Amino acid sequence: MLAKNHAITGRTDPTDQARWAAVQARDASADGSFYFSVKTTGVYCRPSCAARPARRENVAFHPTTEAAERAGFRPCKRCKPTQPPLAERQATQVAALCRLIETSEQPPTLEQLADHAGVTPKAYAAAHRAGRVRGELRARGTVTEAIYGAGYSSSARFYETSTARLGMTPSKFRAGGSDLDIRFAIGQCSLGAILVAATERGVCAILLGDDPEALAHDLEKRFPRARLIGADPAFERLVAQVVGLVEHPGRGGNLPLDIRGTAFQQRVWKALSKIPAGKTASYTDIARKIGAPRAVRAVAQACAANALAVAIPCHRVVRTDGDLSGYRWGVERKRTLLDREAAR
Repeated sequence: MLAKNHAITGRTDPTDQARWAAVQARDASADGSFYFSVKTTGVYCRPSCAARPARRENVAFHPTTEAAERAGFRPCKRCKPTQPPLAERQATQVAALCRLIETSEQPPTLEQLADHAGVTPKAYAAAHRAGRVRGELRARGTVTEAIYGAGYSSSARFYETSTARLGMTPSKFRAGGSDLDIRFAIGQCSLGAILVAATERGVCAILLGDDPEALAHDLEKRFPRARLIGADPAFERLVAQVVGLVEHPGRGGNLPLDIRGTAFQQRVWKALSKIPAGKTASYTDIARKIGAPRAVRAVAQACAANALAVAIPCHRVVRTDGDLSGYRWGVERKRTLLDREAAR
């Protein structure tokens, strides 16, 4: 069966060894030449995927995305193997903005460019600089060197927004979250398995699924070096509050949240949080609400990236024709949540 699906698992195969070396090195030059799947998560990725490395015994290789999907794996939401490479997507967007400038009778305003790109230049610049800081924090000897290496003129300007940009202090980020304590618990609710995780700032993940182990792996990938701590009685009360929100969506307004995402994602999630319980909005509606009417696809991607099920109600977003469309945790769960809210 593995041979039929073009999956290569023999450890002595030189080609197999070269592919595994490319995965370990996250070699972008190998992207497109093959894909690898991880049986414990059920996803397949590009060789350059930045997700936490899998164990060798759980990895298989596939020549194409079609072969990986025939073998029962789904595309990774982080490296998006079914889409063009990130650099190519960015180049396409830049080219589109250039064409907009070239074909406009008057120079486009910043608002028009933001509308076309789905994010304001200021927000994009801030997010880009935050990305540079992340890279510098991994490479530099000290936090101060990283701040100046990323282009900040003073450390004070960076620290004003550092926690919001990184989701934690710079020192903790530089250590890969190794000083970050995350308490979590996995239980059961009417929608299946549920994982609740929280930092000292609030709930950072509410994940739904059928496989508790897969939910735990998802949390590990998000915080690869954090200290994951099992629940204590005080945490169990928070879990009960989250489960109550799932069973009675729309009644958990006081839940403390630790929201982590890009500038654009946070704009989308803020708009989602304003959709009243029992109501729905389309992806197009949300794009207009955040002032980026052409960014419908990007809005859908931001909904898919939401890790706080129900607390950030991406289940209330539907297609323009009313179809439920996709949902990160399954369309049937989405339908159940909407039915519960409508019945209130």
